[in-house]
Parts: sequence; structure tokens; C-alpha cells
Amino acid sequence: MDSLDHQILSYLRNDARLSVATLAKKLGVSRGTVCNRIARMERDHIILGYTVRVQADAQPQDINAWMSIAIEGHETSRIVRDLTGEPAVWALHDTNGRWDLLAELRVTSIAQLSDALERIRLIKGISATETSLHLKTRQLR
Repeated sequence: MDSLDHQILSYLRNDARLSVATLAKKLGVSRGTVCNRIARMERDHIILGYTVRVQADAQPQDINAWMSIAIEGHETSRIVRDLTGEPAVWALHDTNGRWDLLAELRVTSIAQLSDALERIRLIKGISATETSLHLKTRQLR
């Protein structure tokens, strides 16, 4: 990836609905160049998809939580695969320090959260977890 690819990604992160024509104009390149770059990044799995970001409070029925996970030994790849199949896990983030992974959990009830926490804690190789409920988001930008 070069600087043009990074610029395209930056614009798309801000607004994934930008048209190819608008991107081309902002970047000073042809529409064909933008189309080819986006197609290549999709093919190479750099761009994994497009989504809508919704204010966290817009869906008050959802419960969001953050689960910090400590992993024993060199089991991270396997545990990530196991967590990928867990319906409550919305996203996984590698971290440093005390915790190895940060899992973003989304469920519709406390009972679902409890069940998900129990399933995750039983995964072989997870040595410790700590979960916090997401209460409020403050938009900084």
C-alpha cells in the first residue's frame, strides 16, 4: 500500500458513502485509478466491507460490554478463531500490557451476556478475564 491507498482509506473511514468521482476529485486522480485501487484493496482483504456507524445510545435495547482477556502461552491464534464463532463477540482487538485481547461484546439482555461470558471463560487457554459494561459514549470528533 502506498500513500494514495492510505488517503483513499482515510476518506472512506470518514464517509464510506463517498462516490468514486468525489474521491477522485479530492485526490486529484482519475476515477479509474480510484476504482482500481478500491477493487485491489477489497480483493486483498484490506477493505473487508462497508458499514453504518450508529450512535451507541441509538439502540438502547442493546447491551455493550468490553471483555479483557489474558491468554496462556502461545494460544492467541486458536483463541481468536474460537472467539470469531461466538455470536456475542462483535470485534476483537490485540492489546499489550496485562491483557492480550479486548473483546467488544454486544447482546440484547443480561442473560445473553451472562451466557456469553460463561462460554468465553470456558475456552481452553484463557487464563483470566475482566468485563466492563459500556455505559455511555462521548463523541470527540
